[in-house]
Amino acid sequence: MVQFLVKRFIGLIFVIICVTFITFILGFKAPGDPIRALLGQHFDPQTYAQLKHQYGLDLPWYQQYYNYITGLFRLNFGYSIHYQGESVWDILKAGVPVSTELGFWGLILTVVIGIPIGIFSALKANTWVDTLNMGTALILYALPSFVLAVFLQLLIVWVDKWTGVEWPVSNWGNPWQYTWTDIQYKLGPILVYSAVSFAYFARLARTTMLEVLRQDYVRTARAKGLLEKVVVYRHALRNALIPLVTVIGLSIGFLVVGVFFIEQIFNIPGIGTTALEAISNRDYPVIQATTVLGAVAVVFGNLIADILYSVVDPRIKAE
Repeated sequence: MVQFLVKRFIGLIFVIICVTFITFILGFKAPGDPIRALLGQHFDPQTYAQLKHQYGLDLPWYQQYYNYITGLFRLNFGYSIHYQGESVWDILKAGVPVSTELGFWGLILTVVIGIPIGIFSALKANTWVDTLNMGTALILYALPSFVLAVFLQLLIVWVDKWTGVEWPVSNWGNPWQYTWTDIQYKLGPILVYSAVSFAYFARLARTTMLEVLRQDYVRTARAKGLLEKVVVYRHALRNALIPLVTVIGLSIGFLVVGVFFIEQIFNIPGIGTTALEAISNRDYPVIQATTVLGAVAVVFGNLIADILYSVVDPRIKAE
């Protein structure tokens, strides 16, 4: 297992380096000049040259990239172009706990609710329970997260109007605090955030469970007279979980993408909102930093999935 983790960690470093290189080249080759855009109507050749030198943009591209990579190994993301003199980490550090909390609870709801519903639907296959669960999951899966977010906001406004509850429709509250006020802010975004992935997990859990229940060893277990719950939970469930564990890492990648829409619609001050603002301001150091954080989240998600894969089925050796 130690050798496996070391190999995965080396692969993680390689993936992050590739991601940083791609984002750097895209920013370097992008049309326009961020320093010129920053100065706007106050353009002055001397000030322009001074700022170019200050941010290292007058150096060759390979030296700029080398400086960026060496800074990353020191956990230094550089300085913002749009917000002069402010480090990128100072801009991101307020949003990282918010986005992490949103992603964490979204993934928890996805797994804790989606998998049991899918398995229950498989056990009740072709009944009204199965039809209702899978029909709901299909609707949620077909609707984009930003459509669900707008629909939920309209519903909250309608409820507030007719009941006077004054449930908030935007913002987040205090990160990792759960007073009643904080829960009111967080509940809606978390539900929308996890809805699409929940539907995916529910349908996948149903499909894999049905496939396992048709296997010969399950029929043999039933023929021996074992109780149905023993057949399901001891023989079928563990094997059905293997494909689900495999896609957990991929689901984290989808969650990272979804955070941009959710944070923008609900006006949540996370890294998704910061990244979109950086794109509109051509603030390349901030764009690169948010891309690296997203890549790290996806790679670690796949690492966790690989470890859990061998835990669920001990016959599988991590290589």
